[in-house]
Amino acid sequence: MNRTARIQAFFDPETWTVSYVLSDPATGNAAVIDPVLGYDFKSGRTHTRAADQVLAHLVAAGLKVQWILETHAHADHLSAARYLQQAVGGKIAIGENIRQVQAVFKKLFNLERTFLPDGSQFDHLFKDGERFWIGQLEVTALLVPGHTPADMAYAVEDLVFVGDTLFMPDVGTARADFPGGDAHQLFRSIRRLLELPRETTMFVCHDYPPQARAPAWETTVGEQREKNIHVHDGVTEDAFVRMRTARDATLEMPTLILPSLQVNVRAGQLPPPDDNGVSYLRIPLNALPTAKP
Repeated sequence: MNRTARIQAFFDPETWTVSYVLSDPATGNAAVIDPVLGYDFKSGRTHTRAADQVLAHLVAAGLKVQWILETHAHADHLSAARYLQQAVGGKIAIGENIRQVQAVFKKLFNLERTFLPDGSQFDHLFKDGERFWIGQLEVTALLVPGHTPADMAYAVEDLVFVGDTLFMPDVGTARADFPGGDAHQLFRSIRRLLELPRETTMFVCHDYPPQARAPAWETTVGEQREKNIHVHDGVTEDAFVRMRTARDATLEMPTLILPSLQVNVRAGQLPPPDDNGVSYLRIPLNALPTAKP
């Protein structure tokens, strides 16, 4: 295939997140995928340094944003979707199963009554297999649940943006122990992605590299099938589920899971301010599990 899509990656070293600008050079239209809003845990302050790098690129390249795409409601960084939308427009979109995620976390955080777990905080909810356009680029939204019920991948030409479902081959795969996660589903979602042509380029959303290499975010279906330490060809579903379940039981919760989810289920909007004009995040005590020693 003669690739026409252009991709610019932005790595955020604070959260190990990779955001992308996917653009159509024929029309100048673009999508931003998984943008990051910075958050200082100690001070409770947000910042836009990572998102401003994306904005600078959009302006310099003269791109018009049609979409701001979330692969899922992230637990390891806050979304800058709303900040970017206010600056450059575009529809904020995510998979339709975000409703399930919202329902779980509305209960966990005891969110305000006016917060409805119906996906209305987003401009568009994708169905599995739905096709949409970025300029002249046709994109397919693929449901890949398992890490969370709402995970989506976005495939265009010979590229696919896989979110947290897969990491680089030497890092493996996403965890499946968050509320609504399921290791069996995760395996089947991964195999769906690995059925794409071997030359398909995969872009991951995070990298947690071993000390021997620098951060990376671009691989191929063929490399994943041959080298992924958790799910290379020959690994059965039962073996994967045993590995994933045992490994997940040893993992701590992500540092930013509590602030992130309260913002990300709102499409990047901060919680509504109290009567003093200040927004607050809630910390549910003794509600999430801890890793086994």
